Amino acid sequence: MNNIVYEFDGDVYLNLTNKCPCRCDFCLRKNGDGIGQSGSLWLGGDPTLDEIKSAIDSFDFAGRTDVILCGYGEPTCALDNLLDICRILKDRGFTIRLNTNGLSDLINGRPTASELCDTVDIFSISLNAPTAEKYDAVVHSDFGLAAFDAVLKFASECKRLGKKVKFTVVDVISEEDIDACRSLCEQLDIPLRVREYID
Repeated sequence: MNNIVYEFDGDVYLNLTNKCPCRCDFCLRKNGDGIGQSGSLWLGGDPTLDEIKSAIDSFDFAGRTDVILCGYGEPTCALDNLLDICRILKDRGFTIRLNTNGLSDLINGRPTASELCDTVDIFSISLNAPTAEKYDAVVHSDFGLAAFDAVLKFASECKRLGKKVKFTVVDVISEEDIDACRSLCEQLDIPLRVREYID
């Protein structure tokens, strides 16, 4: 397995799966095989827990305190491995951020926020649009219109459990929709970050 652990902009990331229930219009996977100097982030299949451990053990984390779970897929599609790896990383003193589409509950068929909040410190959740209809038009989720409310519920639950949560949108959507997303985030008392599209 190559590129289970990779670096971008000085941060360390874990690439656990290429599976994702969404086909976002702006997805990086449409533009290439990786990001920055990561090399290809396409995996031959989901790495096993032992392969992930081996990749972590062979990486030089000197001076690093944070790890970000984000690869060429939705990390919660590999929930069991994700939870096991998070426990290992926490035991080693790392702060963990999960970059997620927020659809873990639908992906895994059960509430998952409390399991993830046991070890994840920060949640960065893709909001992408201000309404269910606009979300579906941009994200093309396997879960249809139900996906948007699931994202809001997941984020709110992580916040309720005391975790640092932020929503993100990519600046390819209209200013009007960004403003509407900002208003929604204010209602939920969750900050919004507008991300620049990476070509």
